[in-house]
Amino acid sequence: MTAAENVCYTLINVPNDSEPPSEISLKTDLEKGEIKSKTEALKKVIIMILNGEKLPGLLMTIIRFVLPLQDHTIKKLLLVFWEIVPKTTTDGKLLQEMILVCDAYRKDLQHPNEFIRGSTLRFLCKLKESELLEPLMPAIRACLEHRHSYVRRNAVLAIYTIYRNFENLIPDAPELIHDFLVNEKDASCKRNAFMMLIHADQDRALDYLSTCIDQVHTFGDILQLVIVELIYKVCHANPSERARFIRCIYNLLQSSSPAVKYEAAGTLVTLSSAPTAVKAAAQCYIDLIIKESDNNVKLIVLDRLIELKEHPTHERVLQDLVMDILRVLATPDLEVKKKTLQLALDLVSSRNVEELVIVLKKEVIKTNNVTEHEDTDKYRQLLVRTLHSCSVRFPDMAANVIPVLMEFLSDTNEAAAADVLEFVREAIQRFESLRPLIIEKMLEVFHAIKTVKIYRGALWILGEYCSTKDDIQSVMTEVRRSLGEIPIVENEIKRESGEVKAEEEVSAAPAQKLVTEMGTYVTQSALSSSRPSKKEEDRSVPPLRGFLMDGDFYVAASLATTLTKLALRYVIIVQDKKKQNSFIAESMLIMVTVLHLGKSSLPKKPITDDDVERISLCLKVLSECSPLMNDIFNKECRKSLSHMLTVRLEEEKLSQKKESEKRNVAVQADDPISFMQLTAKNEMTSKDDQFQLSLLAAMGNTQRKEAADPLASKLNKVTQLTGFSDPVYAEAYVHVNQYDIVLDVLVVNQTSDTLQNCTLELATLGDLKLVEKPSPLTLAPHDFANIKANVKVASTENGIIFGNIVYDVSGAASDRNCVVLSDIHIDIMDYIQPASCTDAEFRQMWAEFEWENKVTVNTNITDLNEYLQHILGSTNMKCLTPEKALSGFCGFMAANLYARSIFGEDALANVSIEKPIHLGPDAPVTGHIRIRAKSQGMALSLGDKINLSQKKTSV
Repeated sequence: MTAAENVCYTLINVPNDSEPPSEISLKTDLEKGEIKSKTEALKKVIIMILNGEKLPGLLMTIIRFVLPLQDHTIKKLLLVFWEIVPKTTTDGKLLQEMILVCDAYRKDLQHPNEFIRGSTLRFLCKLKESELLEPLMPAIRACLEHRHSYVRRNAVLAIYTIYRNFENLIPDAPELIHDFLVNEKDASCKRNAFMMLIHADQDRALDYLSTCIDQVHTFGDILQLVIVELIYKVCHANPSERARFIRCIYNLLQSSSPAVKYEAAGTLVTLSSAPTAVKAAAQCYIDLIIKESDNNVKLIVLDRLIELKEHPTHERVLQDLVMDILRVLATPDLEVKKKTLQLALDLVSSRNVEELVIVLKKEVIKTNNVTEHEDTDKYRQLLVRTLHSCSVRFPDMAANVIPVLMEFLSDTNEAAAADVLEFVREAIQRFESLRPLIIEKMLEVFHAIKTVKIYRGALWILGEYCSTKDDIQSVMTEVRRSLGEIPIVENEIKRESGEVKAEEEVSAAPAQKLVTEMGTYVTQSALSSSRPSKKEEDRSVPPLRGFLMDGDFYVAASLATTLTKLALRYVIIVQDKKKQNSFIAESMLIMVTVLHLGKSSLPKKPITDDDVERISLCLKVLSECSPLMNDIFNKECRKSLSHMLTVRLEEEKLSQKKESEKRNVAVQADDPISFMQLTAKNEMTSKDDQFQLSLLAAMGNTQRKEAADPLASKLNKVTQLTGFSDPVYAEAYVHVNQYDIVLDVLVVNQTSDTLQNCTLELATLGDLKLVEKPSPLTLAPHDFANIKANVKVASTENGIIFGNIVYDVSGAASDRNCVVLSDIHIDIMDYIQPASCTDAEFRQMWAEFEWENKVTVNTNITDLNEYLQHILGSTNMKCLTPEKALSGFCGFMAANLYARSIFGEDALANVSIEKPIHLGPDAPVTGHIRIRAKSQGMALSLGDKINLSQKKTSV
């Protein structure tokens, strides 16, 4: 069996291995069989009728021998049978036998069992023959007074559908239901009755609501939801009614049901844009987020809050609620916290920034006290970035934030510490008044820094911004403290031999002397087991020396640069020649001892040539102390940083400006002004009905705006499945929703025969799964029909749907006929959306993702920028490399691209392309694109897409 058949849970077809039952055998079972055999026979009859068989001879048999039975299963099956059986003759007149059926159902409507009454009433909702319904009307009316609520609520539904389809049968239905509603006590019955009045007679519904508007808060939640819908629809159609019902919506915000509160808040915002209404709705949303335990609910309601913020007039109201929004941070889910912090950051203003920073500082401190978890680290990182953004936008806050954040430089989580370091670097450059405070805090935490990357950054900041004699001396002291006793090599050798002497008093093999690369002697004991444990050793070794012993000499190059900057600055500040020489000599001694260590065999890895060259350069600069070198080390470096920060700030301002331009509704000077009170009713239909839109979204029928280009219309997504000369022609429209694909297949019978059991059989390849097996059809000669099939999508990779159409020719003795269909290829681009991330996140993901696909550039495009734009357009990816970095022409280009699938999968790409100038101006672009993703399917599918769309098609 295929995967498609595994998920099929309803059997429609008769099994092929058994003969279809004959009409005579079915008749015998229905007449003379036991209850069980009659049940089975009735099921077979239903299946055969669904497959297109008529079976007129069995109608009277079922009426005589099955209809009078009181068995509940049979009664349930009979309801299905009477729903599908043909009830009219060929000329459209009702069959005489149906009068007997009608009488049987009249008796069922008076049956003492409430289940039989209720299910019969539900069945009557499906009947479309007024002649059958007319004799039953008194019994249906009587059911409104039945003692059981199940019967009463189904009676209301039956009356509603009959009134909608055949108003003449019960013209007084609205009045009848209104009276029923006034006296009814059961919530579900009242809900059905009120729903009917909304659709059948809205004025009566409003009259009823007016009489009990003060008691609405005491109603059940299902009735309250219907009341919210009525108020929305009435006020949507007739804005003058708003004042009458807005108080009721305010009361429903206090409902005990979360669903009612959510709908009431959404309705209130659409009915009124007054600040009090917006504030009440926003407060209601915030309470829902805090009280609801389901993270999906929290995210949905957060999205509604974010939508509120998008409206320029609502933003100011929400700014007053920032502190309430921050209460959501108590939620454990990281995604909710991320959205909340982003929303708070968007709403921050000079009025509330101080309170926001206090809360965020408390949250940061809280993350220190909880047990370490992956999400804790990520959350701390989010908090650091939010505080960073607040400080950049509101410089006054930086002084409060920096001392708290500086504590995290000694954090074991490198990502959070790196964010703090980046923030400190920007703050110390921008805010000169804070430099003494930052340097003081940096010197305090310097010795506690645990990761080499953070240590390097801290060294750079101290070397760049320490400008007083005391600060420079403090840095030197901290460096000496972090490095331990120097010269390092001699000290390490003594330490090794000293530990052996101190700890080993047992007899050991004689020590042997070894010569290192530097020509020094090393004494090595044969008893190596005497070395202390790793943890003890880590505690005793100073941090910088630990990094160097591990072979990380890049930090040594950074240390050399820092000492050079400090020494050159010290020479300018201090006039005493003796002190100058002493400081320079100390700096040079540290560099030389590090070089010595790097060349020895003591570290785990030897020093690299680049680091040797850098340290040697710094030694040369200090030995000469020329003014030119002083300018380069102490001025040009800072200029580069200042330039980089300025460019970044400009980019942020530009993106914010674009965002605000999008949100601001531009109104032209000569645009007509629309006054709500003077607008005609038929002009009010321009606004979308939110309830209708949400219903369509739930059914997966969301109307997407079609592109203006006619080539991008629905016809573009129609796939031909069979040839025009095949007996059955088929074509499919592929409609891609978020998590599933709907295939709308048109099947045309091109023969002069009736095709029975015409079945669309589908199977899938890739991460696709067929939800249900399509039902078989009977096609008349030259007839056509539409078959819909749902395919569930689980991940982003190219999938293929294939299959065939099988059918029987009516009256032919041959085997089943089969038409094989063309494959339907599902395009990955329907699931990929452009997204953005920071450079650090991109690099981290690039290192983590294990699947790489390298695509060689093979195109006819001759311009680098044009090729990049073409790739961005065809892959739905976003270019992370700034526009300024890509501008100009230098013969080559490198850019990072990023996208995210709707399933949360990340896709990274690095474009490295060049223009081979030596081949002339018309030479095409060459190079390669490297794609990385977590899953193999994503990487391969994206590579295939790039390969297919590399070449530009000539129009």
